[in-house]
Amino acid sequence: MNKEEDIIIAINDVEKSFNGISVLNGITINIHKGENVAILGRSGSGKSVLIKIIAGLLLPDKGSVHVLGMEVNTLNARELQQLRLKIGFSFQSSALYDSMTVKENLQFPLIRNKRHLTGKEVNEAINNVLESIGLLDTLHKMPAELSGGQRKRIGIARTLILNPEIMLYDEPTSGLDPITCVEINHLIKHVQEQYNTTSIIITHDLTCAKTTADNIAIIADGKFVSQGKFNEVFHTADKRVKGFYDYNFITMK
Repeated sequence: MNKEEDIIIAINDVEKSFNGISVLNGITINIHKGENVAILGRSGSGKSVLIKIIAGLLLPDKGSVHVLGMEVNTLNARELQQLRLKIGFSFQSSALYDSMTVKENLQFPLIRNKRHLTGKEVNEAINNVLESIGLLDTLHKMPAELSGGQRKRIGIARTLILNPEIMLYDEPTSGLDPITCVEINHLIKHVQEQYNTTSIIITHDLTCAKTTADNIAIIADGKFVSQGKFNEVFHTADKRVKGFYDYNFITMK
């Protein structure tokens, strides 16, 4: 049973509005150490707003957000920067620098944030993270030479190279073919197991959610309408929840 001291992310009654339009309306969730949580919701439901609040990129209008024991909206700029170094972002677009090789893309966060490392230590870190995702042979390639799945994996590697405690995945399987989606799903689980990360996975892909997440949370009307294990969440007549399942897993008659 999870203990209170194992809570890595604690969100309590968070509200957020833009121009008088409510986006989050009482979001509450606890995410425990080593846990993968998938957050599902329709476009515009506030999923991306929520992860920006977790990272301190946006401030909530009401409620509290504690990450790694710190209340995010009370941190000064230096404290916030230190917290963000412990959070890895996997962007939907992979966010690689097109003018840099894979090696240079991975060097960049290390040189910027860990200036005490020697050249040998930087190279070792790059080789280790590429080996862990099975792409050591891409070291000197340009992003344009990589497949969509490879770019996604290199993007994940670039966040892992700083050894984050928390991973935030934004639509990790979006735009990928089914076989590559399976590879990314396996990589997310591999990251959880090898790096002992605590992760939030924003996705519309229920196969991704079912494969990668320990728990599911569905957001609708600005709040979580269902939380729990995959089968528990979707064992419901609630149309807001059932619609996701029906869209992803249509039974052909």
